[in-house]
Amino acid sequence: MKNLTPDKKSLDPIEIASLDEISDLQFKRMRWSLEHAYKNVKFYKKKFDAIGVHPSDLKTISDISLFPFTEKKDLRENYPFNMFAVPKSQISRIHASSGTTGKPTVVGYTKGDIDNWASLVARSMRASGTKSGDTVHISYGYGLFTGGLGAHYGAEKLGCTIVPISGGMTQRQVTLIEDFKATTIMVTPSYMLSILDEYKAQGRDPRDSCLEIGIFGAEPWTNSMRKEVENAFDMHAVDIYGLSEVMGPGIANECVETKDGLHIWEDHFYPEIIDPQSQKPSADGSMGELVFTTLTKEGMPVIRYRTRDLTRLLPGTARSMRRMEKVTGRSDDMIILRGVNIFPTQIEEQLLTIKELSPHFQIELTKDNRLDKMLVHTECSIGNENYDKRLKSSMLLEQKIKGNIGISVEVIVHDPDGVPRSQGKAVRVVDNR
Repeated sequence: MKNLTPDKKSLDPIEIASLDEISDLQFKRMRWSLEHAYKNVKFYKKKFDAIGVHPSDLKTISDISLFPFTEKKDLRENYPFNMFAVPKSQISRIHASSGTTGKPTVVGYTKGDIDNWASLVARSMRASGTKSGDTVHISYGYGLFTGGLGAHYGAEKLGCTIVPISGGMTQRQVTLIEDFKATTIMVTPSYMLSILDEYKAQGRDPRDSCLEIGIFGAEPWTNSMRKEVENAFDMHAVDIYGLSEVMGPGIANECVETKDGLHIWEDHFYPEIIDPQSQKPSADGSMGELVFTTLTKEGMPVIRYRTRDLTRLLPGTARSMRRMEKVTGRSDDMIILRGVNIFPTQIEEQLLTIKELSPHFQIELTKDNRLDKMLVHTECSIGNENYDKRLKSSMLLEQKIKGNIGISVEVIVHDPDGVPRSQGKAVRVVDNR
């Protein structure tokens, strides 16, 4: 793999500023954001008043803990526009979640918000090793989902050539990567595995492609998957983090020279870690739930938004700003099976150690009489289809899951392409209990 470390001269000065400079800027912006939300969003005024806090109570950055949380249900209950802090005439774009579990969560952006978002995605791409003039293949979905347009505007801001293919048509994805000579691909990690499968199906060696960088986001993925993809394509695989309610992709990103966690762009977002049960703030280095307060958003400021993502905060390395560890899972996606807490990423980590199995999997939860049961559906890799090899690999995965995670599961090994594919976020858990 090439050395793609960006030139320090190309960085925004705040990326390598002193911690005091960053802290001073955060405090000023946090005070503004609290006042903006309190004055212009009835929801926040009512919530602040109910517990007797006012923006003027923020004397230090840590005083943010005095203020109430915002949760996804709050956004749904204020559907569609009651969380906006500016008149709708000043909103230049609206994004929304799919709303599969209820009303969608709606997010509004002013022109200033869109400009900031594009700059932060460009910053994230530069941290990944992408530079002006590179060709960027965008396989994130376009539309109300923030991934495609967020990546697009960032790549445009950085000065890249963009291939806006979106998701799906996997054969065509490979053809255009090869024909248009993309050097960066932006895609969900699970769909990148489908693209890898298609390379193999077409008899192409992915290591011969022009791809140098994969920027993967929208779902948790492991360092084991990083190794799998990097070895397959001879390219760098870096993690990008975002969520629509706070902005979209570009809230945090790994630096290609270290790949040791995602630097949070703290000049625009203030992170906290809380204990999910007690909801009390936890010290840096402690595992817990990630919470964000936006510092510059005009259209829809968000105060102490509970992301449900589980991680921990670490000191900066390649940049001054703090890092978040790769997300291990979500507090609301955690599977509790016979008293054991399990995340899909733990299953993925064990699966990727067995070369006779493909990296595609899906967890099915069922009932066996009165007991919960977990089935892990995966598939054999090409050349390992015979019964004996399947039986051996299924037993090996069962043993690894039992030995490393502490639960008994049943592994079902399907034919190649036997596990459902996703063109966006992978559906990892199907609960049929």
